[in-house]
Amino acid sequence: MSKNILATYRRPTGWLGRTLWFYEEIASTNDVALAAAREGAAAGLVVVADAQTAGRGRLNRHWEAPRGTSLLVSLLFRPPAPFAVQAARTTMACGLGLRAAVLEVAGVSVDLKWPNDLIYQPSGADGAWKKLGGMLSEVALSEQGEPRALVVGWGINVNIPEAMLAKLSPQAASLLTLGGRLVDRTALLDCALKEIEGRYEAVVAGEDPLPSWRAAVAWLGERVEVVGPGKRVSGIALDVAADGALLVRLADGEIRRVTAGDVSLRRQFNA
Repeated sequence: MSKNILATYRRPTGWLGRTLWFYEEIASTNDVALAAAREGAAAGLVVVADAQTAGRGRLNRHWEAPRGTSLLVSLLFRPPAPFAVQAARTTMACGLGLRAAVLEVAGVSVDLKWPNDLIYQPSGADGAWKKLGGMLSEVALSEQGEPRALVVGWGINVNIPEAMLAKLSPQAASLLTLGGRLVDRTALLDCALKEIEGRYEAVVAGEDPLPSWRAAVAWLGERVEVVGPGKRVSGIALDVAADGALLVRLADGEIRRVTAGDVSLRRQFNA
């Protein structure tokens, strides 16, 4: 597999990725896209890296990706008003687009682990879910503190062999290990950009991605635990709200609203 396989990729159609910056190695694709957004870069900029030295996921976790094996991408959007609402919808659209692209190109069916992870759940294997990738959405602010743009970064483990995965995380998986074959990263990138672009345009046109996103979210109706700094919430994951918050029914019947923030979702198997 060539580490330069993405270097010559150019999207033949569409606006998302018409401007694409490729880096052999970079600290963080999100950092580059955020800086470009603050400097006035147009919506549709795509930043791609073959390797990251300071990639990050949610909760400031380090995102490791061996060179030449993954898709490390950040997308720049300038959602219309109201920004907060449209930004949440844009993130949903990105998750759904990635899910569709993985299925189309790699033949692997994945779910979305709230709020922004891509996971694989083999049937009949309770608890044996594997993490394939994740997303991190960040807002570029103006000097006055007003939101100017949304950057959605994502990383997908594509052709990481089993031996390397064991060094990353006990729950890490790749399309190679799940599907049993190497996956063309340029084909996956091209399909993802196409799927995300179409869904984002639908959002801007007034279509609500929430029903489709809700159907793709794993563990709804099941017992979960949400853990964050100084807090721990256990109960049944009932639903997701319009802004993407998770609704959890506690043991006493109270419905607790949990926003993404600095929290982590875990699945529970014992009452």
